[in-house]
Amino acid sequence: MNKDISEYMIEAIKLSINNVVEGKGGPFGAVVVKDGIIIARGVNRVTATNDPTAHAEVIAIREACTILNTFQLSGCEIYTSCEPCPMCLGAIYWARPDKLFYANSKQDAASINFDDQFIYDEIGKPLNQRKLFTQQILREEALIAFTKWKESSNKIEY
Repeated sequence: MNKDISEYMIEAIKLSINNVVEGKGGPFGAVVVKDGIIIARGVNRVTATNDPTAHAEVIAIREACTILNTFQLSGCEIYTSCEPCPMCLGAIYWARPDKLFYANSKQDAASINFDDQFIYDEIGKPLNQRKLFTQQILREEALIAFTKWKESSNKIEY
């Protein structure tokens, strides 16, 4: 294994361990690397911030995008101490890094009660079979924004 790769992962793992030891949140850490340099770090801050989206990967992505002044992380790599949950995986795909590396598996996470399998299962179900009541309303009113976006010459596509 490339020594640099393992060094970046070791940093993500250290962040996850320290987060637990310091009592700041769940056992998850992530780093974003660009041109061989760690430019952003994140740890799970869900309980510390009362923000269910404050996962390590999301925090690291937000920090990296701020530092790079961009909404995409092309040319970057993400190292995370655990296989990303569905939300984080979606955020990673939207951020468009070149590579993703992880240490613990989603099965490892499930073994300590961080089990996201129900989300994977729910996503594949028709809306009327999901546990979360979901109903589409006011589509025609909402389509106005989409029409304006489509017609706008003042937009940055992504």
